[in-house]
Amino acid sequence: MYRSEVPQYGTLMELVADVNAATLTASPALKADLERTDDLERIGLERHGAIRLGTAEELFTIRRLFAVMGMVPVGYYDLSVAGVPVHSTAFRPVRAENLARNPFRVFTSLLRLELIEEEALRAETAAILARRRIFTPGALALIERFEATGGLTSTEADDFVREAVETFRWHSEATVDADTYARLSKVHRLIADVVCFKGPHINHLTPRTLDIDAVQHAMPAHGIAAKDVIEGPPTRRCPILLRQTSFKALEEPIRFQGEGEGQAGTHTARFGEIEQRGLALTRKGRALYDELLSSVRDAGGQGNAGVDYARRLTEAFASFPDDYETLRREGFGYFRYVLTDKGDQVSSAGLDSMPIEALMASGYVDAYPIVYEDFLPVSAAGIFQSNLGGHEQRSFAANANQGAFVEALGSAVEDEFAVYEKAEARSIASVRAGLRHALHHSAA
Repeated sequence: MYRSEVPQYGTLMELVADVNAATLTASPALKADLERTDDLERIGLERHGAIRLGTAEELFTIRRLFAVMGMVPVGYYDLSVAGVPVHSTAFRPVRAENLARNPFRVFTSLLRLELIEEEALRAETAAILARRRIFTPGALALIERFEATGGLTSTEADDFVREAVETFRWHSEATVDADTYARLSKVHRLIADVVCFKGPHINHLTPRTLDIDAVQHAMPAHGIAAKDVIEGPPTRRCPILLRQTSFKALEEPIRFQGEGEGQAGTHTARFGEIEQRGLALTRKGRALYDELLSSVRDAGGQGNAGVDYARRLTEAFASFPDDYETLRREGFGYFRYVLTDKGDQVSSAGLDSMPIEALMASGYVDAYPIVYEDFLPVSAAGIFQSNLGGHEQRSFAANANQGAFVEALGSAVEDEFAVYEKAEARSIASVRAGLRHALHHSAA
């Protein structure tokens, strides 16, 4: 659907596929690691999308919709501190085996009406949003069916997909007149994007690349206008967290409400994005990342502006370890532990209780980086700001309100660090179980 709506997204997908193929050809070791961890197959499928909702009721129901696909809310992101009047979560699977089947995430933001200072405009905005219905009756019925029975039949699942996708479709007809749109845009372009349309159209859909610098460099030659800087950490031998870039938002024709056929206009919201994912950092690693990033962005109040931003970022991150063994031993990142071929053929009792470090030193176990599956609020805000078509840099500092978000959601959000801690612990438990199994078979 999105590819048909935004043809340039198809060009982007072709570029990313070419870069990924070239990267795997140039690095057989990377390809082997991805095959060993079952990550290779998901690279070509993997996407994240982003939507923006207007009301607590919409957020509550979208949680139920994503639950049908085994996706749960992970993390709370306050983007208001970066001048974007929303707070967000990401819906995604959390277990490795589920991510292998469904490597998708939807970054989902809720508009914060309380941040609109003008009381009359705030009330008008609430009234506009209260009139719309973003879910089809068929989708709601199938969500209720899933909740009542714990699943859907194959036919019901097909019906669910057909009904649910309508929520995310682009509509070029605005639900307001041109004057209302202009008044909301003046407060913030994102507010107009959320409020003035029939539903939460996908505003970007993001493939995963193995070399974002190569994609960024190649985009202009493919007729794609890239944003000026890549958001996130600098280029590293061992990628960490998340790096993102995008092409500029499209200026699309729309039609406002009014006499006759209404008034023609344009709207800028939807864009293309690319991401490169690296190692999920522990709390210790994330604290160092945040400290280093802030030191660069806060210097002279430049943020990520300036021609020397990439250089300053690289210099600041020189103090962040850039080899996996150091990152693992010093507790900066999360790793998945797996048995080697030697570990699969053990014949010595007691190995299953040995410390992981000893098992690795003896060649029974290898460690692979756990991929970061979540988002970075500063990076997300940077992508949003560069694609809103305006020049909003206003700050809504100190406005995090996770309690209100969770109340609207109707569910707690998973703590991303706890998710990775559990994934690492499960891999260690699997290693120990595998050693016991191998020993049992050798004894038999």
